[in-house]
Amino acid sequence: MDFGISEAFEATLARVRTFVKTELYPLEAAYQARGFRALEPVLAEKRAQVKAMGLWLPQIEKEHGGLGLSLMEHGLVCAELAKSPFGFYAFNCQAPDSGNMEILIKYGTKEQQERWLKPLLAGETRSCFSMTEPEFPGSNPAWMGTTAEKDGSDYIINGHKWFTTSYEGAAFAIVMAITDPGAPKYMRASQIIVPVGTPGFELVENISCMGHRGDAWDSHAEVRYTNVRVPQANLLGPEGAGFVIAQDRLGPGRIHHCMRWLGISERAFDLMCTYALAREVAPDRPLAGMEFVQGWIAESRAEINAAKLAVLHAAWVIDTQGAKAAREEISLIKFSVAKILHSVVDRAIQAHGGLGITDRTPLASFYRNERAGRIYDGPDEVHKISAAKQILKRYQEEAAAAMVNA
Repeated sequence: MDFGISEAFEATLARVRTFVKTELYPLEAAYQARGFRALEPVLAEKRAQVKAMGLWLPQIEKEHGGLGLSLMEHGLVCAELAKSPFGFYAFNCQAPDSGNMEILIKYGTKEQQERWLKPLLAGETRSCFSMTEPEFPGSNPAWMGTTAEKDGSDYIINGHKWFTTSYEGAAFAIVMAITDPGAPKYMRASQIIVPVGTPGFELVENISCMGHRGDAWDSHAEVRYTNVRVPQANLLGPEGAGFVIAQDRLGPGRIHHCMRWLGISERAFDLMCTYALAREVAPDRPLAGMEFVQGWIAESRAEINAAKLAVLHAAWVIDTQGAKAAREEISLIKFSVAKILHSVVDRAIQAHGGLGITDRTPLASFYRNERAGRIYDGPDEVHKISAAKQILKRYQEEAAAAMVNA
């Protein structure tokens, strides 16, 4: 299949790849030792370099200052950026800001875009997205407790959220809240901009995830909304459109996730192969000579190659036919690529032995952070059910058509 990758884009991809390896890899030891906040000054310099190179905002249209890449092209860029823990941040296409940019571009008013979008695009501010709640299952996103009630020209928001990623240091949150509890299931909620620092909008804590609490952009917050008052002018899109807006970002967002996971898999694979050749298990007996290690290498390469083709095909369907036509492909890659990532990183850790579980390589960080990939944006089980239903529906339709034509 011709995915239409041009020579010009291949050159861009090569520049991205070189920058990540030469400018970002050397920062990883300091990141592991001191955390994200300590690196912010040097990362600000790296971001300035990316801007000067004309590689800023690869996910955004040219009219808004981005590269104007197709979904497939941006997916390939994601695979390169993911090889570093802060590759996305350096290019200003990091979650949750990237999704919030897309929402503000499509649904924001001129006033909202001026106040919130422009500084976000410029990299002058950060944002967070506040949807998941500890009291309700993320697998049923329509069921939530956070409410936004009208009071004059304002909304009064009350609720409890967690995994509000990157809250610390953000300028604003986009919060999902029930605005009409009597409406049909997927028309009850809206998305509303809430400036950080608004009275009643408070941090409970940065959640420790597998022993890592994180800081600044690299953190996941538990927050509370207690009688938080914001103008109704902060509503994004029509009232009751919260789930429609969320779905707009999920399809392309899952492509980004999968390509990011492929990039991490490639980095883990590279580390595994390099270490296997250099590490001796006895004098003049490299680890790479062990047949079980060779099996890990072969299995990993085959899985990464197959996953990449599946993700590129899903991106191609979205680019050519739209996200709705790619629902089955999106569900399939979401759970299958997450599982492959987990397997490849696990093999790489095993190949490194004791070193693999230390923070002297990025492998432990990959393992800790990316295990959640099989949970967020819909757990594996939900995507499997969704894909199976679509497949079986197609078979039913084909069988019915055959009976009519018999």
